[in-house]
Amino acid sequence: MEQVNWSVDDYRANNGGGQSKSMMIPVVLDAKYTPIELFHSEYEAKCIPVVIRDIPYGVVNQQGQVNDNSNTASANGQFQEEKKECDDSNQSNDVMNCDNDPTDNNNNSSSKTWAAVNAWSFPSLYNDPLLRSRLFKVGEDDDGYTVKMKLRHFLRYLEDNRDDSPLYIFDATFDEDRYAQRLLEDYEVPKYFNEDLFRLVGERRRPPYRWFLVGPQRSGTTVHIDPLGTSAWNTLIHGVKRWVLFPPHVPKSVVKGKREILKGEDDEAIHYFTTILPRIKRRAASVLESGKITGSEYDNFICYEFTQYAGETVFIPHGW
Repeated sequence: MEQVNWSVDDYRANNGGGQSKSMMIPVVLDAKYTPIELFHSEYEAKCIPVVIRDIPYGVVNQQGQVNDNSNTASANGQFQEEKKECDDSNQSNDVMNCDNDPTDNNNNSSSKTWAAVNAWSFPSLYNDPLLRSRLFKVGEDDDGYTVKMKLRHFLRYLEDNRDDSPLYIFDATFDEDRYAQRLLEDYEVPKYFNEDLFRLVGERRRPPYRWFLVGPQRSGTTVHIDPLGTSAWNTLIHGVKRWVLFPPHVPKSVVKGKREILKGEDDEAIHYFTTILPRIKRRAASVLESGKITGSEYDNFICYEFTQYAGETVFIPHGW
């Protein structure tokens, strides 16, 4: 998996883990070899971003033992940690995934292959009798009102899409009707994320906490922090997805890059990655070279870029 860690000095983060810039962020783990309690104690508790491979394929290690349906095993069944370095070639750029707050506790996990692996392919969704005519949120108009589109029309749009900033299904209401609610049966909340404090307030009072995402090349969300101090997990079923992460100490003013946006430009996801983020990095480097880095908002600046591939689950701790 391709991964880039970018910093302007020898920063040692103090974000719970005490990791230095030499630590590859996010840490990459394999579900076959990673016990649940180890994830909780070594990564979640220390607020370290993690990518866990193969969860949708039913290989979650629940007791520290390799599951029967895995084809390989590490020595003595111990977990493995590795750098996130992969080749980008021959990867589809269309994205279809499930984005959740860990408080989504549909926790009847049986460590079986998710139905979504097959049911969420484009042909399957297009021909799905329950979903193909269901309206999903694909964006907002200039006045902030929700724009919706039938799933079958959206999938056709993807086939010939050439938009600079394409429409993107980002829907949190799929659990509100009997048709789209079937999506909940297609995946299971991984047992790594089995803590759910929001359930104590009840379904009707809790804020939105799970989303169904479908998008083509160049689509995505603007840079943000998940609300209410929550962490989040995101599992990619098909395609690839590009991420950039900023540790909590990096000021919001730097992350948003408002001063880097020229008149007439926008902050859409694709523009942020291609234009605004490189400007942020150049300004940070320029401040460092000027010798005025100490005490500035770019002091200890660092960010982490990586590409998520199908079958990988990204865990983002609160504050990142």
